[in-house]
Parts: sequence; C-alpha cells; structure tokens
Amino acid sequence: MIKFFSVIFLFLTLGCSFNQNSKIWNQKDQKSYDKQKVKKIFQDQKKIIKEFNPFLRLEISNKILGDKKKGYTNNFGSLKYSGKLDKKNSFKFNKFKKTYKLDSKPIFLENGLVFFDNKGTIIRYNFDKKVEWKQNIYKRSEKKLNPNINFSRTNKNLIIADNLSKIYSLDLKTGEVIWSKYNTYPINSDIKTFGDKFYLVDFNNTLKCFNIKDGSECWNVQTEKSFTISNKKNSIILVNNNVIFSNSIGDITAVDILSGSIIWQLPTQNSKIINKTYDFEISNLVSDGKSIFFSNNKNQFYSVDLKTGTPNWINNISSSLTPILIDNLIFTTSNEGFLFVIQRKQGNIIRINYLYKNLKLKERNNTFPIGHKVGDKNLYLTSNNNVLDKIELETGIILESRKLSGSILSEPFIYNENLYIIKNNSITQFE
Repeated sequence: MIKFFSVIFLFLTLGCSFNQNSKIWNQKDQKSYDKQKVKKIFQDQKKIIKEFNPFLRLEISNKILGDKKKGYTNNFGSLKYSGKLDKKNSFKFNKFKKTYKLDSKPIFLENGLVFFDNKGTIIRYNFDKKVEWKQNIYKRSEKKLNPNINFSRTNKNLIIADNLSKIYSLDLKTGEVIWSKYNTYPINSDIKTFGDKFYLVDFNNTLKCFNIKDGSECWNVQTEKSFTISNKKNSIILVNNNVIFSNSIGDITAVDILSGSIIWQLPTQNSKIINKTYDFEISNLVSDGKSIFFSNNKNQFYSVDLKTGTPNWINNISSSLTPILIDNLIFTTSNEGFLFVIQRKQGNIIRINYLYKNLKLKERNNTFPIGHKVGDKNLYLTSNNNVLDKIELETGIILESRKLSGSILSEPFIYNENLYIIKNNSITQFE
C-alpha cells in the first residue's frame, strides 16, 4: 500500500495573509476596512469560536455554479432555488425512531421521489403525493432493527444498500426485485454508480466495486480497520478515472476505477486515538477537479491535491458538513454554528459569522447544524432545534428563520427549483 505522509506541523504553523488585490470585497467595503485592515489568522490548534470581519460584503456570481458531474464529485455549488419557502407538499411515511440526523437522501425524479420508512419499505411517490409502489424485502426480525438505507440510481433501476449488510436492486418503474445479496459487513457510505459498476464502503473500511447487472463483486480494497463505529457515513467521489473515499479513521484513499489499485493514501488522524474515540466525523468529500476538500469535527479543514494526495493547506475549522464551492470561495458551517468563508486556493479565512448569536445562551449551547445547501445567493441551514435558516451569502445575515413542526433529520435538498427536508415522519417540499 502506497502512503504519502504529510508534514502536518509545517502546515499548521503557516499563517494566512490578505491583500487589496484579492478582489473579494467591494471597493466601498474595502475603504471601510482600510482603517482596521483585514486581520491575519494564524494556524493554531484552538477552535475558532468568534466572528471575524462579520460585516465584510462579498461579491458572488449570479451564475448557477457547480460541477456538471456534481453527482460524482459532490461539487453542487449554487443550485437554482428562489427561496420563497412556501410549503407545497408533504410525503408521509411511518415515523423513524428518535434520531438527530439522517444521512440518507431521497432519489428525486422528474415526476416524483423515492424514499423509505422505519421498517425498510421502499416507497415511490408521485408529486400528487400518491404512492405508486411499495417494496419491502426484509424479514420480520430485520424490520424491527429499523434499516437505514442508502440509494443510488441507474437509468432504469435503483441500487440500495443498508446497515444490515443487504445490497439489492429494484426496478425503478415497478419496484420489483432484480437481485439481492448480503455483504459480509454492513454498509456505511454513499453509493456511486459509473457505467455498469457501482461502488460503496462497508463498516470494515473496505471499498467494493460491484456489477450493476447482477450485484457480483469485481474487486475490493481494504483499508485499516476501526474498532469503533462512526456516526457519519464514509464519502465517495469519482473523478479523473479514480474512486476517492474516506474511511472511519480519517484515511483518504485514491483508487484506480478499473483495476482497484491504490494510487495514493493520506492518513489524517492517529488511528490509535481514533479507535478510542466514538464521536469522530468527517464531512463528505468535494472536488473541483484539481483538489479535494473536506473537514472533520476534530478542528481540521483540508485542501488536498487530487493527483498526489498531499495537502495544499489545512485550516482550523471543526465541521462535519459538506463544503460548498462557489467562485474562488468555500462556504462551510462549523459544528458550533459559525459560517466560514474561505479562499479556495489560498486557504485564507476572510469572514466568520455566528449564526446562533440571537439565541438565548442555553439554546445556543444545545443547538448545532445538521446540513446546508446554497440556492441562488442564499444558504439554507437546518439545525437540530427544528429551524430552517435562510442566510444571505454576500453579507452572512439571516434573512429568515422558519420553525418547522416535527423533528428535522436531514440537510436541505434542492431539486428542480424546490427545496426538500426530511423530518421524522415525512419529507416536506417547499417552493
């Protein structure tokens, strides 16, 4: 196994600088900041828990951005959504057990969506809220375990994997079972499909490649095992004929998509420490085709060179949310509720806004973000206090806060100019 070890100390001691030629703020704002100058943040080991340049106004492109192959790279950028937040539909299902976060996401279709309930029943809805079909392949004993399901879609079929070690395929039109098999270990990742293959990572930190047609295994790549179970799914991206994935101990591995040969591997954590820690979470990986971006809840935000697996820069930000790339900027929300704006190439933090500052102290301490998406020029943030916030990216100001009934379990999803949120017994659609 090829490993490229990074000299982390060097990166952690580098400072971040700003200058007037960076062209990130307006000239009017620049004049107001000339007096105080834009401060310099140094890379230390302390969490950043205060605002920084909170009144800095950004210039953000009107273009709807994101990678054309965003499903492969997780580079969703800014999606088309006007943000009226008018409730349109509610797709009901049997209530989940109490949980603060659900990593699964629906399959969105032109004429409806597909999701599941607490017994593992797969349900296809149309946009009239009518159920077109239901399918449940679980035994009675398995239903009691409340399967947690992940989806991927091919042209005509669904690929489904769960935390009970089942992997199966359903006909998208009828819901009929095409094939079903058991994996040795439960599945703990996204599912990515490419051509006639699909890829996933199990709880043994093994990346596996399967044939879509019959579920037969093509190859597998095992990385270092963990003695603990992560609360966060492992992430997979497909870029430049490589499969790049994270595992539960923080290793990032690049594998040739055809042969399964390891190209590079970047360990980001001490495995002995991680194996004693039950709360380690890493964000989804995101790529712009040149670099990979991700963060974790241990105060590390990485930019990594796609070809070599060596860090471009590392910043002290604690977040398990997916980074969002727009223009030369990265937006992320920390686990403490701070919205960070970072220069993509340089790694400089240029603005920090505290999103929970208007909450009472006790509520602040018990509130944390679940997920976020960007529609047009606004960021939509869900939090465990069942609030959906609409935040203007240019200023970092909260434009609107909606208290939703029921428990919010998911990040927001944007599809076909609508926003969706999974709650404990329904998916709510906003237009």
